[in-house]
Amino acid sequence: METLTKNDLEVLKNQLITELERLIDLKINGEAEKEREEFGWMRSKTIRKKLNISAATLQNLRITGKIRFKKLLGSYYYNKEDLQKLFSDENE
Repeated sequence: METLTKNDLEVLKNQLITELERLIDLKINGEAEKEREEFGWMRSKTIRKKLNISAATLQNLRITGKIRFKKLLGSYYYNKEDLQKLFSDENE
């Protein structure tokens, strides 16, 4: 078993502070939303703005199973590819 030193705790504290600052900066600058979009999941508000649809329309798509979604901490996230496919199919 390794002994934990005061220096080890100091290093951990600095790492935690650095990571917290990075996360706060992401949140403040709106980059967190861009990161989620890169992974293919977008929040309801973002989807509604981009597609110019109402909350009810988005809810209807979710309820009818036309798009995949995840609910995290009370917010819905929708799969970007599903939405693009759905709306490209309707335009054809």
